[in-house]
Amino acid sequence: MSDRTDLAHRLESRYSRMSKGHKRICDYITQNFDKAAFMTAHKLGERTQVSESTVVRFADSLGYDGYPQLQKAMQEVIRNKLTTVQLIEMSGDIDKSEVLAKVLKEDMDNIRATLNETAQESFEAVVESLLNARRVYVMGMRSSAPLSQFLGYYLDFMLSSVRTVSAGISDIFEQLMHIGEGDVFIGISFPRYSNRTIEGMAFARSRGAKCIALTDSKASPLSNEADIALTAKSAMTSFVDSLVAPFSLANALIVAIGIKKKDEIAGSFRELEAIWDAHNVYAGGK
Repeated sequence: MSDRTDLAHRLESRYSRMSKGHKRICDYITQNFDKAAFMTAHKLGERTQVSESTVVRFADSLGYDGYPQLQKAMQEVIRNKLTTVQLIEMSGDIDKSEVLAKVLKEDMDNIRATLNETAQESFEAVVESLLNARRVYVMGMRSSAPLSQFLGYYLDFMLSSVRTVSAGISDIFEQLMHIGEGDVFIGISFPRYSNRTIEGMAFARSRGAKCIALTDSKASPLSNEADIALTAKSAMTSFVDSLVAPFSLANALIVAIGIKKKDEIAGSFRELEAIWDAHNVYAGGK
């Protein structure tokens, strides 16, 4: 169930049993979703002429663990439509002394939620698909580009043919020209979703490649195109995308493949270590 569907269901299914004050809050949220998502409990109470404690109880009655969780649910619904300016406004109420703790806590929450929501069968299916692929194409644009490069960099050490598709001189379709059956395409994108990555996955699918999505939810446009979708939470405190959980999930894929191919890659890494040492790639010697 998508974030929008889940929240709408909670509001609609409980509406008839709500108190007069709770109905006012529900009506306001339904009619002014974009505004309500940015309001504190105190501000929402003022706007709907109820107390702050009533707003908190309203959130609890919907099954959320307090108002901050309801607010986060509202923001998750609209985040793909938010402009950078609106995202900056989201961080306006954060106390400067709380920024470090708040950001790190949200990153920990994202990792915890990702672990709880990632099906082991799907994870293992992705690992097997990569191990059996003729070629692997990894694509992530804009803020997802570092994640794509990280995943592609390490996969290239372990798999026979890996290509990281990137924005550059050649168009993405030129880079994907030889993709076909037996190949795997990994599309990586988080809100706001990159149209180029969505187009790249659609093209890969049309050529018979197996498509894997690394994205934030099953409702993501990439999930709709993918054979297998792995989701990682990327809830934001501000205009900066949180890619901590996505990086952790990518790291888990790399480690899982490394374990499967441990004996095969040991020789390659011994050779690489000799090359790195001969050319002083790393500071401090061996």
